Amino acid sequence: MSKRQYAVIGLGRFGTSVALRLHTAGQEVLGIDINEERVEDAELSVTHAVMADTTEEETLKSIGIRNFDCVIVAIGNDMQSSILTTLLLKELGIKKVIAKALNKNHGQVLNKVGADWVIYPERDMGERVANQLLSPNMLNYIELSKEYNIEEIMIPVSMKEKSLRELDLRAKYNISAIAIISKGEIIISPSPDQVIHEGDMLLMIGNKEDLAMFANID
Repeated sequence: MSKRQYAVIGLGRFGTSVALRLHTAGQEVLGIDINEERVEDAELSVTHAVMADTTEEETLKSIGIRNFDCVIVAIGNDMQSSILTTLLLKELGIKKVIAKALNKNHGQVLNKVGADWVIYPERDMGERVANQLLSPNMLNYIELSKEYNIEEIMIPVSMKEKSLRELDLRAKYNISAIAIISKGEIIISPSPDQVIHEGDMLLMIGNKEDLAMFANID
C-alpha cells in the first residue's frame, strides 16, 4: 500500500478509531481537534496532532491542509462546525473529503456543500456487523448502489493454491476480482495466472446476492 497523507478533524471515538486504523496501516495521519485534552489523548494514534479551529480558513491554511490527499471530518455533535469545515475544505481544493453525518438532514447538507462521501457511523456499523455475521468471510465492503458492492472477502480454503483462471469466478459466480491482498501487498488487476494462497483476500465487485453466496463458501 502506498503511503498517503490523511487528516482527521474531530478526535472523538469515531475520529480516533479512523485515525488509529490508518496510522497502524503505515499512513501519515494528522489529527486535529479544538479540544486540547483530546489532542493530547490522540497523540499515540496519529503521526501528528494539533489543536485548531477548522471553521477558520486561515487556520486550515496555516496547518497546511492543502497538502493532504484525504480529509475526514469527524466532528462530534456540532453540525454547524462540521458543515462549515467541509465547505472550507472543498473551497481550498481538497480532492477527497469524507464527512460524518449525525442524521439524514445533516448528511444532505454535507452532500450539498461538496462532501465526496458522507458516512452515517451508527447505521453503517450496524449494517457492517450484520453483513459480517451473515457472511463471515466478508471483511469489508463499499456499497456502489442498491444492487452492487465492492467487497473484501477472505478466500475459502477450498480455493487456495489455484489460479484465477482455474477459479473462473466470473463464469461460476458472476463476480470479478479487481485486486488481491496478499501478505499486506495489494495486486491490482491480477492476471488470470495469479495463484491465490491461504490467507489471501480478494477485492471483489458484483451483485450483492452473488457476493454473499461466494462469501459463504467453505
